[in-house]
Amino acid sequence: MDWHATTILSVRRGGKVAMGGDGQVTLGTQVMKADAQKVRKLLDGQVIVGFAGSAADGFALLERFEAKLKDFPNNVPRAAIELAKAWRTDRALRRLEAVLLVVDARHSLMLSGSGDVIQPTDGILATGSGGGYALASARALLKHTGLSAADVVRESLAIAGGIDIYTNTSLTVEELESLT
Repeated sequence: MDWHATTILSVRRGGKVAMGGDGQVTLGTQVMKADAQKVRKLLDGQVIVGFAGSAADGFALLERFEAKLKDFPNNVPRAAIELAKAWRTDRALRRLEAVLLVVDARHSLMLSGSGDVIQPTDGILATGSGGGYALASARALLKHTGLSAADVVRESLAIAGGIDIYTNTSLTVEELESLT
C-alpha cells in the first residue's frame, strides 16, 4: 500500500512567516487519520518545521534536524546543510521518504533526501500532494490581497484541500516574527 499524506505551505509577509499543514494521512483509498500534526515549532519556538511524506520518516527527520539545530543553534542554513549531507550519504537515512520545510526569522528552506537545500526567491514554500495547488493559491493571494501570512496559508491550504483528495481542511498553522 502507498501512503499519501499532506500539504505543507510556508509564506512570508508583513514581518511574519507562517507555516501550515493539513492533518490527513491516507493509506490506499482510506483516510487513516484526519488530524495529524505535521508542523511543529523547534528550538524554543525560533524555528518552524513541517514535513510531507511518510509520517515515520518525517518524524525521524524532525528529530535529526532538531539535533543539528542544537549543534548549530544560530545557524539554520548550516543545520539544514548538515542534515541534507547526512540524509544523502547515510545508508539508513537515505531510505527515508519525506520532504522537510524549515523556516526561521531569516530563512525559508526546503530539504530533500537527494541532498537539496532550496531557498525560494519569493519566500513561498510548498510540498506534498497538494503543494502545487497551495503554491499557486498563495502566489495569487499575495499578489491580489492584503491578507496576513497566516491567513494566506490558511486560505491556500483550504483551497488545496478542496482540490486534492489527499489534503483535508484540519489545519495546523504556526507563525514567527520575520526579518525578511
